[in-house]
Amino acid sequence: MRSNRSIPEASVIPELAYADLGPAVRWLCDAFGFQERLRIADHRVQLMVGGGAVVAMDSSRDAGATGAMSGHGLLVRVSDVDAHFARAKAAGAEILSPPTTYPFGERQYSARDVGGHRWTFSETVDDVDPATWGGIMNPQR
Repeated sequence: MRSNRSIPEASVIPELAYADLGPAVRWLCDAFGFQERLRIADHRVQLMVGGGAVVAMDSSRDAGATGAMSGHGLLVRVSDVDAHFARAKAAGAEILSPPTTYPFGERQYSARDVGGHRWTFSETVDDVDPATWGGIMNPQR
């Protein structure tokens, strides 16, 4: 799998929605030892712990727009997002958004599973400096 500075190296990344993102991020860092990796405007923060990652997101901006019923989802990195999309579609997955290439170097699509959970599948297509699209890296990471 290609590397991209705009996304954590982890293969599976939970995305958790919070009503008050700033205090939630501080609490996750203080209580669970997460370390802020990347801040994306005022609505998403990538957090790292060990070899794992979590994305904390503003529930008022992200969860409703992406079709998450429970305010959370999973981001899974794959090597070929278009082939993965074709397989999921053929199996009857409810497609929330088709494969799209984004300026942060990822090609992604989203689907809902039989339990109503949102899944985003992402293929790295380029190594992009987060500063080029407005991301703010934690200098201590």
